[in-house]
Amino acid sequence: MQPTASSAPQPRADRSGVRRAFVASLTGTALEWYDFAVYSAAAALVFGDLFFPSKDPFTGTLLAFSTYAVGYLSRPLGGFVFGRLGDVIGRKKVLIATLVLIGGATLLIGLLPTYATVGVAAPAALVLLRFAQGVGVGGEWGGAVLLSSEFGDPRRRGFYASAAQVGPPAGNLLANGVLAALGAALTEDQFLSWGWRVAFLLSGALVAFGLWVRAKLEETPVFKAMEAAQDRPEAPLREVFTTQPKALTAAILSRVAPDVLYAMFTVFVLTYATEELDMSRGSALTAVLIGSSLQIVLIPLAGALSDRVNRRLLYGGAAVAAGVWPFLFFPLVADGSWALLTLGVVGALVIHSLMYGPQAAFVAEQFSPRLRYTGSSLAYTLAGLIGGAIAPLLFTALLGTYHAWVPLAIYIAITAVVTVIGLWLGRDPGSAEDEEPLPLPVGRAASSTTVS
Repeated sequence: MQPTASSAPQPRADRSGVRRAFVASLTGTALEWYDFAVYSAAAALVFGDLFFPSKDPFTGTLLAFSTYAVGYLSRPLGGFVFGRLGDVIGRKKVLIATLVLIGGATLLIGLLPTYATVGVAAPAALVLLRFAQGVGVGGEWGGAVLLSSEFGDPRRRGFYASAAQVGPPAGNLLANGVLAALGAALTEDQFLSWGWRVAFLLSGALVAFGLWVRAKLEETPVFKAMEAAQDRPEAPLREVFTTQPKALTAAILSRVAPDVLYAMFTVFVLTYATEELDMSRGSALTAVLIGSSLQIVLIPLAGALSDRVNRRLLYGGAAVAAGVWPFLFFPLVADGSWALLTLGVVGALVIHSLMYGPQAAFVAEQFSPRLRYTGSSLAYTLAGLIGGAIAPLLFTALLGTYHAWVPLAIYIAITAVVTVIGLWLGRDPGSAEDEEPLPLPVGRAASSTTVS
């Protein structure tokens, strides 16, 4: 659905407010994803040895990736709790709470004793803190998307909502950059002994900055309008499940392929490059670093492009490319060339950007404004259960079982089909839903905005 030519958006925040919201959404999400990404990289590189020691390196890696999955399995709890609160008490308060939760958990991980020091208490505490990280991220994404998109012009929702989407690659870039710098500056023993902890302890300073940025913001215009109209939902969870099941299904399925592709080319690729291609840790991290840096520019560009062309068509074309790319990538890197590995990772993350840029807007616009935080959070977190949560585990198990790349590529192709189905079920933008609740300036008539 697109606005008619006569549509005229209602007054929103001034330009400085829109910019502050965009920056707050981007920086806050980037800081939280730094915490999440530094854990993911550490799970692939060091946690197997330090927290899950085993004579079989494959088993240690599998167990480390199990804790990675816990961060996804706990996300729905964050989506249920914080998503509901975001529609009831407001976006800003919830986003401050999620930032504190994730940052505190990450800081504590950096202080944890290892298995060699306290035995099974070490992995148990690691899993608990990873669970807390996941709860925070589960409540963060939906609010970050709304923070920027509800301040901006709803007809440019693809661009404004992409601020939250830049967070993961920016956080991943920062996390892998810190780990790569530590790996280059320290010996292997120093990195395993204490160097990895530095990356986690940095979270304290980063979260303090994020809190300062978010505390200066006002509530979004859309939520203020709902408050003024006394239109806040009393039971948003029940309403989403009972009145918008198709929207929820479409939003969930649309997220599966991007999650799996990202898990492959930012997390599991580190294991594949070091264990299957005999490349160094630093080389693999650098390849991911280059791809992530490009995404910081590509994601908002893809979001903006989706405001000009059909959002679902752009997203769907990229999903098809995601299903094809692994069949090209694995033969390409078979000889262990770093240049070809980098080319393969960059190509995958370009495709991911074309899905991820429009994704936030697509998911948010499936739901009405009064249920948008809850619906978006549920879609984000529930999709994680069937997408990103199990992806590294399945990649590891498939490779360990078949000792070949073809099953991995087939798995990614299947998720691409799932995402195309979700896009087919979804609806096109309905920007008038955001315009109508907002108060008109004195003396002006109501807009003639309609949705076709």
